[in-house]
Amino acid sequence: MKSENNGILIVNKPKNYTSRDIVNIISKKFKTKKVGHTGTLDPIATGVLVICINKATKIVELLTSTDKEYIASFTIGTLTDTLDITGNIIKEQKSIFNKSEIKEALNSMIGTYNQEVPIYSAVKINGKKLYEYARNNEEIKLPKHQVEIKELELLDIKNIESKTKIKVRCLVSKGTYIRSLGNDIAKKLGSIATMESLVRTKQGKFKIEDSLKIEDILNDNYKLISILDTLDYPKIEVNGITLKKIKNGAIIKNNYEICPILFTYNNNPLALYTKYDKDDTLLKPWKMF
Repeated sequence: MKSENNGILIVNKPKNYTSRDIVNIISKKFKTKKVGHTGTLDPIATGVLVICINKATKIVELLTSTDKEYIASFTIGTLTDTLDITGNIIKEQKSIFNKSEIKEALNSMIGTYNQEVPIYSAVKINGKKLYEYARNNEEIKLPKHQVEIKELELLDIKNIESKTKIKVRCLVSKGTYIRSLGNDIAKKLGSIATMESLVRTKQGKFKIEDSLKIEDILNDNYKLISILDTLDYPKIEVNGITLKKIKNGAIIKNNYEICPILFTYNNNPLALYTKYDKDDTLLKPWKMF
């Protein structure tokens, strides 16, 4: 395996592509099946999709857990079965609100709450994906999970006919469904909402300004971000006996007074170690590179 093919790409996902489509394109380009993304974007959505290649797939879960920022547009007064404009309209109502009312609703959403997972999602219940229940018109109790809404900023508001259209910047925790968030905001106003557009502008430290178009990658106009540059853990270069122990995945003494630690050799990632749960004075391997 060539070392230059281990790393991270920040893709600006175009509309009407699934996250899996992008993974398949990258997999074919780099001639490897070891490709993964760090947070699904629906086909309607665009923006930051972090792609890990080869050894970098070992840190997918670490990157997936980071906060995400979006710019989303909603129509308040319309509800679809998918909670976005790709679905069928199931309800409409007159919904005219002013800026202060919208801002009050946004402010009330800041914090943690139990968000209901949308029926059109890939979450599995009893071994079957929720959208399969929806397509078969089967009743199913939708699960809820805790999410954190960290920032909500109103960017634009328009009253068109009997509806209110808003554009919002959202900073949220892992696992937050923005189309559900839009409808939950509308509920605070006694209304309903449908998401019209969604752009992921940031994930962790990766910004949309630093992302690449698929065409750039296919035309070799890209540079892989290394695992070392991606992870912000303290880094310690090792050699000798310690190097041998870490290469073998051994539990070692924590002589460093920091944790977790990314151990390196010749300035290449070797292993990410964390605290040993049975003894605080020891470190155990977490991710091996």
